[in-house]
Amino acid sequence: MFNILVTDDEQIVVDALSFIIKKNFADDTKIYTALSGTEAIEIVMKENIDILFMDINMPGLSGLETVSVITKLKPNIVFVILSAFDKFQYAQEAINLGAYKYITKPVNRNVVIETIQSAMKLIEEKKGKLSADLELHKKLDLVSPMIENDFIYACIFNNDKTIDLSSYLDYFNLSENPWVFCCFEFPNINSENQYSTYLKIHELLNTEHRCLVSSFMMNRIVVFFPIFSVNPEYNEVQERIKKFYTVLSYNISAGIRAGVSRIQTDKSLLQASYNESLSALNKSAVNGGLVFFGIQETDNSKKQVVNSEFKNNLINKLITGDSKGVKAFLELYTSELISSDLPLDKIKNNFFELIVTANNTTKEINKNFVSDCFDNAFSTFSSENDINLIKEFVHKFLLECTTSITSVKKAEVHPVIKKVCDYVNENLSKDISLEEAADFAGISSFYLSKLFKEEKGETFINFISDKRLEKARQLLEETELSIKEITAEVGYNDQNYFSRIFKNKYGLSPKEYRKVN
Repeated sequence: MFNILVTDDEQIVVDALSFIIKKNFADDTKIYTALSGTEAIEIVMKENIDILFMDINMPGLSGLETVSVITKLKPNIVFVILSAFDKFQYAQEAINLGAYKYITKPVNRNVVIETIQSAMKLIEEKKGKLSADLELHKKLDLVSPMIENDFIYACIFNNDKTIDLSSYLDYFNLSENPWVFCCFEFPNINSENQYSTYLKIHELLNTEHRCLVSSFMMNRIVVFFPIFSVNPEYNEVQERIKKFYTVLSYNISAGIRAGVSRIQTDKSLLQASYNESLSALNKSAVNGGLVFFGIQETDNSKKQVVNSEFKNNLINKLITGDSKGVKAFLELYTSELISSDLPLDKIKNNFFELIVTANNTTKEINKNFVSDCFDNAFSTFSSENDINLIKEFVHKFLLECTTSITSVKKAEVHPVIKKVCDYVNENLSKDISLEEAADFAGISSFYLSKLFKEEKGETFINFISDKRLEKARQLLEETELSIKEITAEVGYNDQNYFSRIFKNKYGLSPKEYRKVN
């Protein structure tokens, strides 16, 4: 897939080029458009543009000035210059700036097609060279970890005791060190991201402490953790591994499951030590947690596990871009944490896991999402002990997430879907059927139903229900209307039914929701 940006201050030129590209490269391209140099720069900063058509003569920043700025920001973009003037001076300036081709207007369809085809070929060649370089680095990086991997596999599968495991430890100069085994299980691991995730985990762990790390076995990684203290205390080891767990949760994924063995010194117990770590992992919570073999948890379940319903609802609000809903459920989530009588460090851990989940969720929707707030989260949580300030920090980050998700979804709205959504928003108090909406959009009800499911990820009926409940929530917050009046305003005849589905969606009845807002 190639991302192409068409920039021209004349809409007719933008439309013409977009039409040619869509007609001839529909399955291979995603098209972005801009009417000025400034707008083009903004798009380039947000999207990974491969090919950029740029008009020379535009108000404000000229095309050549814009190209000059963009080449410094994104030097790998292939530029095609558009001009109504067949002047050598313009062409020479464009070439000096690294433009791939100079096309005069009005654009010739065949020239545009040939230019895009050759530009795509050039980009593929560049990517191929980059892939080859990366492949070489992969092979070099495999040399050292390969022996680590062999050692851990031997520990796990050396049932007949034919392999001399002590020779591995001699090789790593770890023969005299006690150790523990750690077994980590990561969610959302597949064949496409296994290798890159393994490299990152290996780097993260060995930055903190010399470890021997296995490759992925399904979605699990095993770590041999040598202890360099003369008389190691298990609580010291626990604290170090808790720090590892936090680092991995922050940088890799929330919801990691982990188990840790007891400290051992007898090399004949290497396999037994691994089995202890696996047993501990199997006792960890399904949604993530760290368990040490032989350590009984003394906190009751209420202190250990905060009601996840609020957290799940909060993430759901995030996905829909509902900033007010996010704020409301963050308040409820905070109250739940505090009322559970958890110690401060566990409250902070729950908040931390929340923003890691939110960050990963946002990145799934907007691949280009980055946040300085998230990058500073670890240091903020480490140094801040005021719950209200931590909550404000979390709220600020969650708003960044909702804004990012909303911007992506708005950019991807199908014109027919937008038209129907506007119609629904304007007629929520009425009984809206799929057939009526389809007639309004000028398409068949079957096509609208199919298109709605593809574009919105939900049925037309569910969409209307969500919109009605969103409006009801807004009216509860911003007006003094009675529950009965709001029920009618959002298109429901039965107040009891309305109250029931409102509570199913938001976790509170309309009356309760109004009290907390």
